[in-house]
Amino acid sequence: MQIGVIGVGKLGEFHTKLLVEIAGQSPGTTCAGIFDLDSSRADEIAQKYGVHCFTSLDELAEKCDAAVIATTTSSHFAIAKQLLTLGLHLFIEKPITTTVEEADELIRLEAENNVRIQVGHIERFNPALRAVEAYIGQPMYIQAERLSGFSRRVTDVSVVLDLMIHDIDLVLSLIPSEIRNISASGVRVFSNELDMATARIDFMNGATANVTASRLSRSRMRKLRFFGTSPKSYASLDLTTGKSEVFRLVKPAEASSKNPLKSFAARKILEQFGEIQESMQGMVLDYIHPEAPKVNALRDELEQFINAVSTNGPVAVSSLDGRRAIMVAGKIAEEIAANAALFE
Repeated sequence: MQIGVIGVGKLGEFHTKLLVEIAGQSPGTTCAGIFDLDSSRADEIAQKYGVHCFTSLDELAEKCDAAVIATTTSSHFAIAKQLLTLGLHLFIEKPITTTVEEADELIRLEAENNVRIQVGHIERFNPALRAVEAYIGQPMYIQAERLSGFSRRVTDVSVVLDLMIHDIDLVLSLIPSEIRNISASGVRVFSNELDMATARIDFMNGATANVTASRLSRSRMRKLRFFGTSPKSYASLDLTTGKSEVFRLVKPAEASSKNPLKSFAARKILEQFGEIQESMQGMVLDYIHPEAPKVNALRDELEQFINAVSTNGPVAVSSLDGRRAIMVAGKIAEEIAANAALFE
């Protein structure tokens, strides 16, 4: 399989580097080359990783079976539409497009040309999440916080499509229910787009997610907290460091043998949760501090894409998944705009 990379900024360079590494270990895969409108940057990356530098999208399409689109979000639709029409499989960095209408058109072209789209929602591959997935049961309340410093690189979209979209996708993948209601607020500070936003998403099954994203922070943060049922549980994840922990109320026979709590430690932890001892009804507090696998999430999602295309199997994050994420992002943006209009 011949794969090209479109857009070789910071993220596109990572894709190029990893594809060269994957190709070196997989005889059937080749990083065919790169394309970027900034020819000097393209030449620099091509020389650095020993790959061909294409002069146009058409030239890349002639030589490739698939492509990674790592350009600015606002350019995803036009590039993807051209390449899908030419029969290429696509890995499109998140978000898939800026509007639901654009996503619908790409989904139509995907089916019409019998190709595959995988969307780069990398947090699905985060090792901290993978480590706790088997223990968290059914999340009924999720709190997500994602903070970052300001970057001129992404001022073409709001913080909702830039940062919050990660957690929107995670929430939608973890809560199998239709949405009942969305409420949100946000502000513009350093750009013409939203720089900070917070949203509450209520689901038909009774679950709720509170999601906050800001690109006005002095420090970076990517944290998730889950409160779930079946079993009753609380999980805390740091998606940056990979550290996670899970507390579950289970029958004594169902307690994890991986990280058993000594009675003293269990008592001290229970005290931190307050006076819950009498409400445990014969259950025990099971504490799990799973070790996150040492994996490269970006490489994992690229390898999954290559495998899906090669074997005609399912992609990890489909175009429909990408569409649903931007649909929710769009409703959050609409809600923020409606709230702002009340005070104008």
